Amino acid sequence: MTDVTHPLSPQDCLVALMIAVSASDENVRTSELVKIDSAVNLLPVFADYDNDRIGAMSRLVFELFDQEDGLDALFGLMRDNLPERLFETAYALACDVAAADGTLRETELRLLEEIRYELNIDRLHAAAIERGARARHLSL
Repeated sequence: MTDVTHPLSPQDCLVALMIAVSASDENVRTSELVKIDSAVNLLPVFADYDNDRIGAMSRLVFELFDQEDGLDALFGLMRDNLPERLFETAYALACDVAAADGTLRETELRLLEEIRYELNIDRLHAAAIERGARARHLSL
């Protein structure tokens, strides 16, 4: 596995989850990378985040995805290192990445469903988050 020099920070978890959503359909799109980059550069939750960690998180996600139980391992890392108060933030960021290219693919939808389950996101809250992501990513 990737040499992660310190335990995952909450921000690492958020970045890893966004990368996982982008990679879920085996095609990382530029619009998704731009969404991840802009989130890390603009959102207050990433104010003190070391952007050099993004590469390590990418390697970690891809290595986990190469393993049979890699998704379960990723969710285990989330549960161990992401405070519960950031679960909805994580889901919102995941939805934004999934919606970034204007199309939700079946693999992205399945992963979002698993994220909702693993992070115990209330269905009504999830619907509101999803609706907001869709509204932000509509095109003319």
